[in-house]
Amino acid sequence: MSLSSYNKPALTYSQQISQLQDRGLIITNIPRAHHLLESISYYRLSGYWYPMLIDKSNHFFKEGSTFQNAFDIYCFDRKLRILILRELEKIEVSLRAKMIYILSHEYGAFWYQDSNLFKNHIRHSKTLGSLQNEYQRSDEEFIEAFQMKYSNALPPSWMMLEITSFGTMSFLYSNLKGGRTKRMISNHFGLNDKTFASWMHSIVYLRNVCAHHSRLWNRTMSIQPIKPQNTSKCWIDDSQVSNKKVFFILSMMLFLMQTINPQNSLVFRFKELLAEYPNIDTAAMGFPSNWESEDLWR
Repeated sequence: MSLSSYNKPALTYSQQISQLQDRGLIITNIPRAHHLLESISYYRLSGYWYPMLIDKSNHFFKEGSTFQNAFDIYCFDRKLRILILRELEKIEVSLRAKMIYILSHEYGAFWYQDSNLFKNHIRHSKTLGSLQNEYQRSDEEFIEAFQMKYSNALPPSWMMLEITSFGTMSFLYSNLKGGRTKRMISNHFGLNDKTFASWMHSIVYLRNVCAHHSRLWNRTMSIQPIKPQNTSKCWIDDSQVSNKKVFFILSMMLFLMQTINPQNSLVFRFKELLAEYPNIDTAAMGFPSNWESEDLWR
């Protein structure tokens, strides 16, 4: 099939509203809709009214679809991302701290520079290049103090990895050679090293989705975490659960929080959010009908 050239014109806010109404979307407050289209944009909001379309090719809405309902889903999604980012910070800091502690005690302060510890030397070399760039760009006082006092090309891992992106941390872990030390890190969080590496990769992806304000609530994840075969902590029955949806990701976070912050309030705050937006379809987020009976979610 040959591809066509995109030739749709840009529409004014009034034209956008008229187009939505012509397609069957109920808009009861025109000035407010105009303001929201101006503040958020038609294209961003379209991801939230897309599930309301009965004819997705021609963009016609199901009977009773409202602009307000689409905006409610947008608000829910924004608050969900904020909720997740708050917990991801704790998870990332804890994973970073455990990696630094175990690897530094096992292999020394500059373990991340030792190519013999890594499976793929080319990948390790590229990671070192990323670390050097981050080091040179850093304006942290402790980095500047190190540069003024020491001749080392790079600082010890407990300094270097504090200014390193979590994506680079994930690359370092996944590229580590297998063995007791790598397992010590993953076992601390109740997982084997392969699953742990997969979850770290998924956390990087999830954080990027949230940080870039992308739609999350009904998203099909491009990066899917591995379903664990054996765990040393409470886990869900994932036999009928998709690892491409939000429910699995949230369950993954709850699993890690058993180690990091056992008294966390993530479940309580998520249920509060659902109560605030009762029209949210949890099935679209991958939630099974019995999710509240899972021990992890109690």
